[in-house]
Amino acid sequence: MAVQSKKLVIAIDGPAASGKSTTAKLVAERLGYLHVDTGAMYRAFTLKVLRSGISPDDRGNIARLLVSTRVSLRHTEKKLVVLLDGEDVTEQIRSVDVTRAVSSVSSLREVRQAMVREQRAMGRNGGIVLEGRDIGTVVFPDADCKFFVIAGIEARAERRLKELREQGVDADLDSLKNEIAERDRLDSTRFESPLRKADDAIEIDTSELTIEEQVKIVEGKIRETLERRKRS
Repeated sequence: MAVQSKKLVIAIDGPAASGKSTTAKLVAERLGYLHVDTGAMYRAFTLKVLRSGISPDDRGNIARLLVSTRVSLRHTEKKLVVLLDGEDVTEQIRSVDVTRAVSSVSSLREVRQAMVREQRAMGRNGGIVLEGRDIGTVVFPDADCKFFVIAGIEARAERRLKELREQGVDADLDSLKNEIAERDRLDSTRFESPLRKADDAIEIDTSELTIEEQVKIVEGKIRETLERRKRS
């Protein structure tokens, strides 16, 4: 049932494969809110960088590429569609090559500033659930509800392995654990908008939770916030 009172801005942050994407999508559906996967936006631009033959750490050429790039999200009944210059790249952005390069590309100030502008424009009127790594700390530091979703490396690697196998990609669990740990390091130590838990975010460990359990926790906290505001 859609929320009828003041529409909120919901921030869900966390590292790769922690469960934030599925949670954010389902929570948005239940509240009748817009779901924004900010990571997909960075992945789409990273795909363009790779297609252009530009090194993921070539700041000058990447900044120039931004000028001629348009990344947008379109919601359908079945899924979130990611558009790169009008092309549907929803599947391509989940490739191994994009996954390996996205931390480097997304760490560049010019890239983050451009994407943050778009994300803030989308959430200007509330009624939105944004997921990423810096939503509650940088994009919307005054978000009405903030969550920080975590999970153990083993659980996250197993989720990533399942996802890759569903795409027909062969992968090794130990290699995935190493890749996830390295991505955590890069995301947490980058100078521009590092991954970190906002002081007022609610932390949720999804290692042992089902999807339904983690969605219920988040939705419950949001509805508590709405009830408090209704009474005040």
